[in-house]
Amino acid sequence: MDFSAISRVKITHAPTPLEFAPRLSDELGCHLLIKRDDCTGLAGGGNKVRKLEYLLADAQNQGADTLITIGGLQSNHARQTAAMAAKFGLNCELVLEDIQGTPKKDYYHNGNVLLDNLFGANIHKLDIGQDCDIYAENLFKKLISHRRRPYLIPVGGSNVIGSYGYIRCANEILEQIAYQNIKIDQIVLATGSAGTQAGLLAGMIAANSNIPVLGICVSKSTQEQAILVEALLRKILVSLGLNPDLAKDKVKCNGNYVGGGYGIVTDGMVSAVKRCSKLEGLLLDPVYSGKAMSGLIDLCDQGIIPTGSNQLFIHTGGSQALSAYQEVF
Repeated sequence: MDFSAISRVKITHAPTPLEFAPRLSDELGCHLLIKRDDCTGLAGGGNKVRKLEYLLADAQNQGADTLITIGGLQSNHARQTAAMAAKFGLNCELVLEDIQGTPKKDYYHNGNVLLDNLFGANIHKLDIGQDCDIYAENLFKKLISHRRRPYLIPVGGSNVIGSYGYIRCANEILEQIAYQNIKIDQIVLATGSAGTQAGLLAGMIAANSNIPVLGICVSKSTQEQAILVEALLRKILVSLGLNPDLAKDKVKCNGNYVGGGYGIVTDGMVSAVKRCSKLEGLLLDPVYSGKAMSGLIDLCDQGIIPTGSNQLFIHTGGSQALSAYQEVF
C-alpha cells in the first residue's frame, strides 16, 4: 500500500518539535525528550489534528456538509473537530456527555466548552449516563432526513482512518531521532480511545522499528485498554497490507494512574501538571497528558523506568481544558 497516496488535508504544523526537558530530567534521573504535539496548530494544537487531517479528507470525499462527533463535555477532540469544521466551512454537531466526578465550578462554561462555542459548534449536552453513541446515530439519521450530508467521527477520531495520522507521526519521530542521532529506549503517551497509540505502533511496525510504546491509561484498566489498542492496531495493519499478527506482544499499557476514571482528578495528575509548569514552563492537561506524566514520574521514582534511560514523552495537548479545572489547581 502506498501510504502517501491516502487522502488527507494538510493543516498540522509539522514536524512538531522534539524538545529536551533538562530540569525535569535531572529530577527524574532519565534523559527526557518531549514530542510537542500540543503544537500542531489548529485550535491551540493537540494530537487530534493529525487524525482529523485524514478524517476530514474522507468526509470531503463523501460530500459531507456536517461533522458529528462525540466525547466528554471537555473533550479536546471535540474542540479540534469544531475548529476543523469552522476552517473548512462545514457545520459541526458535538454530542458531549457530562462526566460524573469532575470538578463542576468551571466545567460547564469554561475551557474547551467556551472554545467549542466560539468555533460555532452546535452542542448537544447529554446528562451523566446518557448513551452518546445512540444519540449520535439518531442525530445522524435526523440530519439525513433534513437533506443534510453528515459525517460521523468516532470518539477521539480513533478508527483506522484517523489512526493514519499517528503512522505519519511515527515516521516523523523516526526521521527526527535519526537526524539528531538520538537513541530512544521507550515512548510514553496517554492512551484513551486507542487511535494515537495504535497508529504510532502501526507506524513503528511498518518501519521495522522496535522502539516500545507504553500507553498510560486515562480511562480503562490495563487489560481493557490493551485489548482495545490491539484490536484497532490489527485493523490498521490489515489496511496497510501487513500481517495483523505483527501486533502480537507490541501493546504495552499501564492502568495504575486512571484514578476514578476519565476526566476525574488524581493527586498525581495535579502534582505532574504543577511540576512540569514550574520546572519546564510546560503546560500539560488534566485529562490526558497530566495523568500520563504522573505515570512516567512514578515509574521513574520506582526505578521501573531505568536511571539514565532515554524516554520520549508525547505531549498530546489539551491545556485549553485547564481553566475548566482551575479549582483543583
